[in-house]
Formats: sequence, C-alpha cells, structure tokens
Amino acid sequence: MVKSEGVFLLVAALCVLSLAGVADALHYNHFQVQGTVYCDTCRIQFISRVSTMMEGATVRLECRNLTSGVETFKSEAVTDKVGMYNIKVDGDYEEDICEIVLVKSPDKECSEISTDVYAKQSAKLSLTSNNGEATDIRNANPLGFMKKTPLQECPEVLKELDIIDAQGQPQLGPN
Repeated sequence: MVKSEGVFLLVAALCVLSLAGVADALHYNHFQVQGTVYCDTCRIQFISRVSTMMEGATVRLECRNLTSGVETFKSEAVTDKVGMYNIKVDGDYEEDICEIVLVKSPDKECSEISTDVYAKQSAKLSLTSNNGEATDIRNANPLGFMKKTPLQECPEVLKELDIIDAQGQPQLGPN
C-alpha cells in the first residue's frame, strides 16, 4: 500500500511537471512584434531630432522558410498616434527568416521607400522560443519613409551629427 502511494505521488508529480513544460512551451509560441515607423525628414535613413513618428502607416510581417523560400506567415498592422504598431503571431518560426517591411504611408509627401541595397527598409526578427530570449515580445528596429524634399533644417542636423562639415561636404573619417 505504501509502495503504491509512493508510485502514485511520483506519477502525479511527473504529470504536473510535464504540464508545466507544455504550458511554458505554449506561452512562448505566442509572440508580439512591435516597432515604430517615422518620417525620415532629412532622407538619411535613421531617426534624427527632426524626424516625426507616423500615425496610420502600414507595415507587413513576412516569414519565409530559409530552405524553400516559401512564405509561411504574413500579417499587416497600422501604426497608432505615436507611430507604433503591434502584430500578434502564433507559432514558432525557427526555420524561417521573418522581417517587417514598409507597405503604405499616410503622407504623400513622406512616402518614398528606400531602394538602396545597403539600407533596405526592413527589420529582421527571430520568432522562435529556441533563441535564448526570455520574453515573447520582439522589438523591431524603427523603419522610415523618406520625405520627398528634405527639411530646411537638415544641413544643420547633419552638421550636428558630424555627417557633413561646415562647407556641406561629407565627413570621410575622424576629425
């Protein structure tokens, strides 16, 4: 009788532990991707003090299998009043490459998407619980639409950032 109670307690403990593991795995198979979209008012492809956050911009999360290139997940979101979006993702995409891309700007004067090969406007993400990240929130790098005509303050901003010198020439190295 004592033996059977001991076995029963052992089996019950194993069941509870295995259920905890399943619950933990299920929790991490739900991700929340968040990021921001801004208007690149100086066409420099990063946020500056004169950049503005964009309400109403559309982004898309796309995942493709690394081997086959087949699309495995796609979802769109629109930014809120502070330029932030959230996309809920169910599932684990360990075998995929996932990225956020710009889709549509609400501002026709700030709607250009860079085609520069070295400054592609996308933010890559890891959507797996098997990567050492302790949370299910994935933060994407900010993405920006470029303004058609840079603001008048942009040369001053570029000087402040040491990107151009006083004569308006690009800085090619340390001063």
